[in-house]
Amino acid sequence: MRRFSQRSSLVTLSEINITPLLDLAFVLLIIFVITTPLLEKGLELKLPKTEGQADKTVRKEDVRTVEITAQGVYALKGRPVRLDQLIRELVADFRLNPNLVVYIRADENSRTRELAALISGCQQNGITRYSLRTQPPERR
Repeated sequence: MRRFSQRSSLVTLSEINITPLLDLAFVLLIIFVITTPLLEKGLELKLPKTEGQADKTVRKEDVRTVEITAQGVYALKGRPVRLDQLIRELVADFRLNPNLVVYIRADENSRTRELAALISGCQQNGITRYSLRTQPPERR
């Protein structure tokens, strides 16, 4: 015949202590919350301020963001690229996804030549959906 005390000790051993698991989950959550905004940060550009209409809803998978610095350097996905490489990558993405929209973030002090070359390269390859990104003016 079993004793009651032996039976209760077996019951307590079979329960799983989830406190360390919850601690780990909270630590991972905090790490993801802190690092996610850093992953989406682009180049430090001073965008021109303009009055414009609100953006239409576009799926994130359909957007490729091209950045042009004040020195005329192109960047795609945060890495500098030459114009011919940039156009090749955009055309490859456009062939895979015909809904592709190119967001162009050009510094307000950048030269028009780089912007015109990018738009021309896009148009020559059938990419006609692009958007010049600006900064809304400050409200008073």
